[in-house]
Parts: sequence; C-alpha cells; structure tokens
Amino acid sequence: MQMFLVTEQKFREHNLCLKTMFLSTGVMLSNGERWKQLRRFSLATMRNFGMGKRSVEERIQEESRCLIEEFRRKAGSPFDPTYLVTLAVSNVICSIVFGQRFDYEDKKFLGLLAMLKDAFRIRNSIAGQLLNSFPKIMLRVPGPHHQVIRNFFTLNEFVMEKVKEHLNTLDQNCPRDFIDCFLIKMEEEKDNPNTEFHFQNLFVTVINLFLAGTETTSTTIRMSLRILLKYPDVLAKVQEEIDHVIGQNRCPYVEDRSKMPYTDAVIHETQRITDVLPMSVPHATAETIVFRGYTIPKGTTIFPLLTSVLKDPKHFQNPHKFNPNNFLDEKGGFRKNEAFIPFSTGKRICLGEGMARMELFLFITAVLQNFNLKSDEDPSAIDISPLPKSNSTIHRPFDICLVPR
Repeated sequence: MQMFLVTEQKFREHNLCLKTMFLSTGVMLSNGERWKQLRRFSLATMRNFGMGKRSVEERIQEESRCLIEEFRRKAGSPFDPTYLVTLAVSNVICSIVFGQRFDYEDKKFLGLLAMLKDAFRIRNSIAGQLLNSFPKIMLRVPGPHHQVIRNFFTLNEFVMEKVKEHLNTLDQNCPRDFIDCFLIKMEEEKDNPNTEFHFQNLFVTVINLFLAGTETTSTTIRMSLRILLKYPDVLAKVQEEIDHVIGQNRCPYVEDRSKMPYTDAVIHETQRITDVLPMSVPHATAETIVFRGYTIPKGTTIFPLLTSVLKDPKHFQNPHKFNPNNFLDEKGGFRKNEAFIPFSTGKRICLGEGMARMELFLFITAVLQNFNLKSDEDPSAIDISPLPKSNSTIHRPFDICLVPR
C-alpha cells in the first residue's frame, strides 16, 4: 500500500494536463517498446478473461437480458435510450477490467457516464478541437475545455479507488480481472528498473480500455436504432431474418451471424455511415516519408482520416446514404469490403475489435427480437447526420418508443 501511495503522488505531480496523461502512457497512445509490451499484455489478458471466447459471449448475452428487462419497463412510452445502452455496453468491459458490473440504478456510475458524455461533447466542440491542436496555448486560456480535463481526472480517481480495492483483496494465485493481472505482473517485474508495468501505465491503460469499450460501441448501437426508425423497410427485413434464424424462444448467439447476411450487412453499414471515430486516434510516422509532395518528418503526429475511406465513392455507392447493399452480393449473401475499416487497420488496429463486433450483433438482434421500434417523427424527417460543429462525432439525441413483439 505504501508503494501505491508514493506512486499515486507522483502520478498527480507528473500529469498536470490531459495531454501528458494520455499521450505518454497507457496502451492506446503510447509508442515503441512501451506500446508493444502493454498491447501484448492487454490482448493476452483480455483473451484469458473471455474476449473472443464463449465466456465473453455469455457476458454479453447476460447483459442484453438485463437491457431488455429495463427496456420492458419503459415500453410504450417515448424515452432516450442513450444511458441504458451505454450502461449495458460499459458493463461488459467493466466485468473484464474491474471484475464487476454496475446496477442500472447505481447513481455514482450513472454520474460517471454522464460526465464522460459531457467530456466527449466538449472535447469535440470548437474549444475542444483547439485544445487538441494548441494544447500549450489553450491550457492558459479560460473556457469549457478545462472541464474535459477535470472530468478525466475524476475518472482517474474512480480507477484509483478500484485499484486500491484490488490491492486490499488481491490473491496472486487467483486473478479475478484485468487489474489483478496487471498488479501481479507489476510484482513479477518489481526489480526491473525499466519495467512498463507500473501504476501510471495501469491507470491509463484501464481508462483506455474503459473508454474504448464504452463510448464507440454504445453510440453505434444507439444510432442503429435511429437509422432503423428512418428505414422501416430495412427494420422489417432484419426482423424477418431474426424470426427465421433465431425465433422467439432463445437468445441470439454469435454463430447465428453467418446465417443472417442481411442483418450483418445492416450492422456493417451502420458502422460505416455512423463513422463514430472519423479521425481515428493520433499516430506517429515511424520514418520520414514524402506524401503527395509533402515531406513528413519521422515522429510527426498524424491523424489517419478513416472517414475518407468509409465514405469513399470508389468503394461505396452513394457513400453518404445508408445502403446495406454495400455489403451484399447479387445473391443476397454477405460481401466483405476492403474499405470497411471503422476499427482502423495495421498493427494498431483496435484491440477490442472482436468484442465490439460481438456486442453489436448480440445487443442489436436481442432488441429487435423483442421489440418493434416506433417514433413520433415521420421517417423521412429523421436526421441521422452528426450535430454541426461537433467534429462529426456527436450524434443528435432522440426518443424512441419500444413496443413488445
């Protein structure tokens, strides 16, 4: 515990702004040997706790049943599905990282998710975009962007609290979750002065996994409901396929996906058109390169524009219009498209891709298996575009009415 307190103090002293906190440590935005070690460890540990295996499928199925029950309580009346969907998705990654899920009435956790939503909203506003581009200047200028930093430090406090709880109850012979495994790895490498397994990397890696496993997937699921409200003919075909393959007497399984090409195509097209991370995450050039006549020095921060590929007219017909046929062949079978890269590509592809794909299929099919979707809006008037001046990442709020089938 003494080592934890010392490290916690250093953590506070050396992380005076969000830039330092996220760009130098953790698995998402670090580079070199640190990134290699943390990514290798994170992938192995998450696989051990079920990512890509049957056990994580069961976690998602359990959470989808909880979500359906919450939806049933609201059936028949319009409501905003944002927080219930976010809670359900977040609980899957929380069960792996923290070893627990949170009740849908947990006020502390609800407050945390509300704070994160607010942080993402501000971060993608004009002030937030200026903070990304000119951090040294903007940290000295008053404005709403400072709330983003305060919110992420609150999240860091939450993670610290969970790590302290794990330290007090740790059994090195029986790790319960990702945090336990990281703490055990820290103990194994305590005599290595160059180890990457220390509290600062633990805190930021946990935050990376928590954010990545919550926001993008929940936004895609929520937007799938909005899109299906706008295209009732697509909704009818998806539900017809669900009824034919799954029926009403059992929950969906991942293995059903291969027998449901239209549903799979709709989910892929939803990811493409929703485009929740259009600028991906920051990368850095590994060597000096010349691109379209411009010399980009080694180590330059670059943003790969995933949106330029996901909306490329060479690969997608009418790329700004929702069309599941982008992923269907002439016989109605599912067709892969090399330009479909919502999880990025290469060595730094999203390490949670497998789990996210599983969540999207299981949550969406479970909801459509149990409910018809209704709205007071005319389908032709439903706007599925992002909010203006939001860096194309903040989507419009909406209410939905669920009618049990």
